[in-house]
Amino acid sequence: MALLDTRKGAGYLFFAVVVGHIVLISAQINSRKGVPVLEAVIFGAFAEVQRVVSVGVSSVTSLWGGYVGLRQVNQENEQLKRELADAQIELQRLRALVDRSRGLEQLLELRDQSKLTTKAAEVIAAGATPDFRTVTIDKGTRDGIQTDMPVIAPGGVVGRIVVPSLRASKVQLLIDRNAAAGAVVERSRAQGVAIGGGDERLRMEYVSELADVMVGDMVMTSGIDGIFPKGFVIGTVEEVEKSGNAYKRIVVKPALDFRSLEAVLVVTRREADAERSRE
Repeated sequence: MALLDTRKGAGYLFFAVVVGHIVLISAQINSRKGVPVLEAVIFGAFAEVQRVVSVGVSSVTSLWGGYVGLRQVNQENEQLKRELADAQIELQRLRALVDRSRGLEQLLELRDQSKLTTKAAEVIAAGATPDFRTVTIDKGTRDGIQTDMPVIAPGGVVGRIVVPSLRASKVQLLIDRNAAAGAVVERSRAQGVAIGGGDERLRMEYVSELADVMVGDMVMTSGIDGIFPKGFVIGTVEEVEKSGNAYKRIVVKPALDFRSLEAVLVVTRREADAERSRE
């Protein structure tokens, strides 16, 4: 065993002496370019190591830069998305303000043209059941609102006050099944009563057999019911059915879309009432 170790040690020593001898010879021998072979070999080895390290560092740097840049782009995208969402919300708010301003402008025009004493109100709620077609407005008895006061809008007749409270009031819409208004056909002056049915249509009843009623005729308030002022639009005749000389069915499409009501006018005093009070 000791002999084997001695031989291995001698082999290692011989290998080291040979390598050292080669290194010494290489240091003395020049290449064709005049550079010592040892220096060229060492330079080449270190240059290769530097190249590998440089490529690795460049790759890591590139990856890191891409990662950082990607994160920055994502952050910018998120910021742009938030700004776009905020802009869309602001645009909706401005559109709502424009629509409200337009509606209020129409209400003011209606009030000026009607020569009626009115109180502007906003719709704040709608009836929860189709059996009772009502809306709630934000004006009540403290604003002078009373039962049976008519409610109108720029498009036509809305309904009447049925339950006023201190700060709000319930309005029975004209399409409610218990609602009715004196009506007259604008073209022929045929008179009758517009009655609600609980749906989106009215029916006109008590029309004379001799009256002239046609599809497309405008139906207005006649004022004979003592609630609604005369001359306000109710709707247009949509269907007419006759049985002999008698009218069987007259359907009126309301001028208003009651599902989109936002602002209304409550007629608190008529011109005729004002004239009588002055007398």
